[in-house]
Amino acid sequence: MCGIVGGVAQRDVVPILMEGLSRLEYRGYDSAGVAILNSAAELQRIRSVGKVASLQAMLNEEHIGGGVGIAHTRWATHGMPAERNAHPHMSGEKIAIVHNGIIENYAELRKSLTEKGYRFSSETDTEVIAHLLGDILKSEQDLIKAVQIAVKELVGAYGLAVVSPAHPDRMVVARSGSPLVIGLGLGENFIASDVFALLPVTQKFMFLEEGDIAEIRRDSIKIVDVEGEAVKREVRTSEISASKAEKGPYKHYMLKEIYEQPTVIAETLEGRIHKGRLLEESFGHEARALFDKAKNIHIIACGTSYHAGLVARYWLEEVGIPCSVEVASEFRYRKVVVPSDTLFLTISQSGETADTLAALRSADDMGYIGSLCVCNVPESSLVRESNVALMTRAGPEIGVASTKAFTTQLVALRLLTLAMARRHGLSEADEKVLVNELHALPRQVEVVLKLSDAIKEMANDFADKEDALFLGRGCFYPVAMEGALKLKEISYIHAEAYPAGELKHGPLALVDETIPVVCALPDDPLLEKVISNLQEVRARGGELFLFSDHTVNIALDKFQNLTLDDIFPSTAPIVYSVPLQLLAYHVAILKGTDVDQPRNLAKSVTVE
Repeated sequence: MCGIVGGVAQRDVVPILMEGLSRLEYRGYDSAGVAILNSAAELQRIRSVGKVASLQAMLNEEHIGGGVGIAHTRWATHGMPAERNAHPHMSGEKIAIVHNGIIENYAELRKSLTEKGYRFSSETDTEVIAHLLGDILKSEQDLIKAVQIAVKELVGAYGLAVVSPAHPDRMVVARSGSPLVIGLGLGENFIASDVFALLPVTQKFMFLEEGDIAEIRRDSIKIVDVEGEAVKREVRTSEISASKAEKGPYKHYMLKEIYEQPTVIAETLEGRIHKGRLLEESFGHEARALFDKAKNIHIIACGTSYHAGLVARYWLEEVGIPCSVEVASEFRYRKVVVPSDTLFLTISQSGETADTLAALRSADDMGYIGSLCVCNVPESSLVRESNVALMTRAGPEIGVASTKAFTTQLVALRLLTLAMARRHGLSEADEKVLVNELHALPRQVEVVLKLSDAIKEMANDFADKEDALFLGRGCFYPVAMEGALKLKEISYIHAEAYPAGELKHGPLALVDETIPVVCALPDDPLLEKVISNLQEVRARGGELFLFSDHTVNIALDKFQNLTLDDIFPSTAPIVYSVPLQLLAYHVAILKGTDVDQPRNLAKSVTVE
């Protein structure tokens, strides 16, 4: 959570920091702040409750500027959203810091510092770091050494940036469990928690490793590792353009990202299938050996990525691969029994999801044959720490409610399923059929997007509802879970998903004329069973909202239905996810909620 931006330059960095914050606001938006070392080497700090626009309004009134500064947009963990809890935090006039992550031993440190006479103005764990550094600087004048001493006392996760009037030409940053990237310029350098923040000023980046501490100056960068030894980190050129993180003509990022799906699905497939064949080499040189060994697959993910993993389980087991799927936060804290020859597979849009990363790191000693990640960010920790990475190529996803990341994850997992199916008897003829069905996906999604106006009409019957029920069977149960998640995330309507066959085991008690029931009806072997379940809903007065294959004959009364054409069974879960995204979007618009930045949520969950 939270977003950090910092800069050391000859020019005024305030506009750069503010642009960076606006690009990172998806990571947290309950308060924001900036601290600048002005030309007189004095610290100037402005903080505001609310979104980055509120901070900008204050800056328009109070003109501050300087060549060294740090900024932060917050998602609250310790302490309610309030100016006193907003970052940057200071210790007197000695030091200012911004921090992502959670310091688990902050209570003990706070008690110790209070006994030394330090007074706290916030409820945050971050202010503890500020005073700890202030105390160390009484005896250690070198800022980078002071940070090295301080972090040894911290238990937990942190990405932090520090500036001090005593060192007006530099900034010191440290990373452990929370990502930080250095952006390289000409006679200026920057830092951020995400490359998107810095794309307007540079395309060249260094990614700090776990335990790294760096001193950033205009014309130099010094990095020491967890042992305090000087190290160099590779400079990488990002292929992401700044324009890809803009809304363009769309009202919301989420809507833009829904409509980008035909393009990004095609990009995810590009170079991976050719002339009716899957090109396994495109997965990376180590992938084939892992796939050859894998007899089982264990999928670990969170949220939307977890739902993608659940769909993949059905696909993989259809081709003979035993597969289990688990929420990362649960996996971390139970005793795991690992079957022999099991591949560890993680899924994450950002590649920085704290629980998923921790699960990957703990899996090293559990006996897995290796690790594969499906991810959208090439420079992320998850990609760098996995044996093999399968990139989704979705491009920047700014809307908190994931859309194109989900569908491209499913495309990547479908490719993995093809690779595993080869090892379980998939013929070349059958593979060609499945590959051609993947080729058809972008066109099929384009056709579904043309239903947007009709879905908007359907959404009118949701605007006054407080609850909704989503149903599905087989691999459409996790599709229903994802549809319910989208609706609750951005419209704040309480929505739940159930296997349709479970209605009689409890959920049917909720059904009456006030409960909209949403269901996808593909033309598959479970169709008649699902329709029978929907009859149970109608018998209790429930209102049905259906998305069906055009070949399906629905013998029901009083229902709304939109038909989808030419849907192939192998990719149907991907296609049917799109109208559920549009339904959630249009309902949220009618309810007047903040679609891109729903309350209490942030995009990248980098804390436990």
